[in-house]
Amino acid sequence: MDHTEVLALYDRELREGVRPDGPGLRVERAGNVVRQIGSAQDWNGVLWSDLDESSVDAAIAEQTSRYADSGLAFEWKVYGHDRPVDLGRRLLAAGFAAEPQETLMAAEIAELDLDAEPPEGVRLRTVTDEAGVDLVVGVHEQAFGKDASRLRHRLLARLAAEPDTLVAVVALAGDVPVSAARMELVPGTRFAGLWGGGTVEGWRGRGVYRALVAHRARAAADRGYRYLQVDASSLSRPILERLGFVALTTTTPYVYEP
Repeated sequence: MDHTEVLALYDRELREGVRPDGPGLRVERAGNVVRQIGSAQDWNGVLWSDLDESSVDAAIAEQTSRYADSGLAFEWKVYGHDRPVDLGRRLLAAGFAAEPQETLMAAEIAELDLDAEPPEGVRLRTVTDEAGVDLVVGVHEQAFGKDASRLRHRLLARLAAEPDTLVAVVALAGDVPVSAARMELVPGTRFAGLWGGGTVEGWRGRGVYRALVAHRARAAADRGYRYLQVDASSLSRPILERLGFVALTTTTPYVYEP
């Protein structure tokens, strides 16, 4: 896999040419900035920009004003290769707060080892209804220690309006949910995105997360997607590297509260 070529393709298809990632959302293209806007329960933010030292400060001011007019907090997702090189510093100076950096990783599905299965006593259940969504949300809150009401809203909305663009799965030990994850499929692109993989304490390190990645990769291949992409934390990156994923760049969320 040509890393430079795949990163350029990712920028074109999933950032500059992005489509709304759920019902009720809209993508706006304002000059050299692409942003998404929805309700307070949705993901709102800047996905792509092409700025330089002469245009960046005005663009930052425009985005903060646009979201403030809608009363929305938003995220500016900055990638390691974005310009200008001090974009992150300028966002901090404008009142944004940086969240932990992650690594954008990608893999060509045909090159992955997809034989991983869940450990003995654990089964995978595909989520298709509200009860399944509640299982995913419960795992997310346990694994990450954060309220997942917004995630619940997004999953239910997508299952209702665009079920073919979502693969959500929960791992059950008996009847107890111990891990969960989802995959978002982007029609018209070659990428499927892996999101929200989390395992509750006590079940980590047993191969459950690896099995969830393999399960979703097989589902993406069946639907004709060529690449998988994921924003990997420091915990998931080593697992993904062993499966065959490679690092393309970094990604850092900068959040603005109006």
